[in-house]
Amino acid sequence: MALSVSENGAQVCGADLHSLHHLKQQLKTTEEGMKKDGADSYWSRPESRIWTVALLLGTCLLYCTRVALPISVAAMSAHFDWDKRQSGIVLSSFFWGYCLTQIVGGHLSDRIGGEKVILLSASVWGSITAITPLLTYVGSAHLVLIAFSRFLMGLLQGVYFPALASLFSRKVRENERAFTYSTVGTGSQFGTLVMGAAGSLLLDWYGWKSVFYFSGTLTLLWVYCMRKYLVNGKELIIPLEDLAKGLSLSKQTKVPWKQIFKKAPVWAVITAQLCAAGSFFTLLSWLPTFFKETFPDSKGWVFNVVPWLVAIPTSLFSGFLSDQFINQGYKAITVRKFMQVVGSGVSSLFALCIGHTNSFCRAVVFASACVGLQTFNHSGISVNIQDLAPSCAGLLFGVANTGGALLGVVCVYLAGHLIEITGSWVSVFNLVAAVNAFGLCTFLIFGKAHRVDTDSAFVEL
Repeated sequence: MALSVSENGAQVCGADLHSLHHLKQQLKTTEEGMKKDGADSYWSRPESRIWTVALLLGTCLLYCTRVALPISVAAMSAHFDWDKRQSGIVLSSFFWGYCLTQIVGGHLSDRIGGEKVILLSASVWGSITAITPLLTYVGSAHLVLIAFSRFLMGLLQGVYFPALASLFSRKVRENERAFTYSTVGTGSQFGTLVMGAAGSLLLDWYGWKSVFYFSGTLTLLWVYCMRKYLVNGKELIIPLEDLAKGLSLSKQTKVPWKQIFKKAPVWAVITAQLCAAGSFFTLLSWLPTFFKETFPDSKGWVFNVVPWLVAIPTSLFSGFLSDQFINQGYKAITVRKFMQVVGSGVSSLFALCIGHTNSFCRAVVFASACVGLQTFNHSGISVNIQDLAPSCAGLLFGVANTGGALLGVVCVYLAGHLIEITGSWVSVFNLVAAVNAFGLCTFLIFGKAHRVDTDSAFVEL
């Protein structure tokens, strides 16, 4: 009897141990799954603030180095005796490189981490910027060397925003993404303003070479500080095998690529991003010429500075407003669409007004409102990509940004063609409004905010 009880007790004990072991394995599997999805790897509030400020500075320096050549090109043209065509070759070289690495940079960020891609690329484009003046001493082919350096700059900077999208989708909570992305996005306006002011002074005091030395050195200093205080230097050493695996799309992963690209919400956000970028590039390229030709006696610093100053607080406000709505219980997709209505719809109304006014003051107000309200896109389609596919947000953002850059070229050329045919600036702003309207309608009809990068049932957010 005692033996029987002992055996039964042993059986019971063994069964309990087996159940406990099974439960432990289940918990371990669940925990690993959560880690894989990034559910337990979000930044804490203090970490998020530090990274937001650091990446804001990084975006600012990205634009400082990007606009170093446009600011200096007149002085460089005089120095090297370039004509307009040659200056255009140098200026456009950046764009062609920029288009080529958006998708690759996004996918690589999804695989090895956005922070690694950002810092590694920044260390190289910062170095290229700093040594650009030295290329003039290498040989007599100044045009080829500087154009090639700008092409490399485009290649390396093309990974930045897809890497940001990938990083934020994994590290920032949904109810904080809009404000974080909007805050970091204001670095583009800060960088343009800082380099516009500092670059002009450096040009007058020390010549065009100082502009490149200044922006390149600051970027390398930023990379050093990031490596010292935020990112472990050893983590930035990536073996070639891991890099090749990160670049490979053929490697089996749990990301259902075919399923993702068959979903209407994915193509809706890509289309909206493409249209928003195309209209933005058109305004960025033609607004200065519009003001110079329409109001020849106006001061250039007014229409070149004021719209970008307005864009900074509106971008911050859009992110704050978006996160507040979500915290109050509104559905994510409702908030994203509202932000997009403002960013693409209301801004287009002001764009149309620009072409129908004869007052310089009103034109500046309309242009500032148009450019400022376009920053609401940061809290709409830009974060919607992260809603849809956190595991591959970088790649999807890269696809959308590549399309946006290419459409930007088409729209910029088409705008110039329309001006030649019609002789009126109204056609340009009509084009901007039409492109925005198409992207907005597509997003309003087909846009969603549920995850499409998992095989599990969709959860409406």
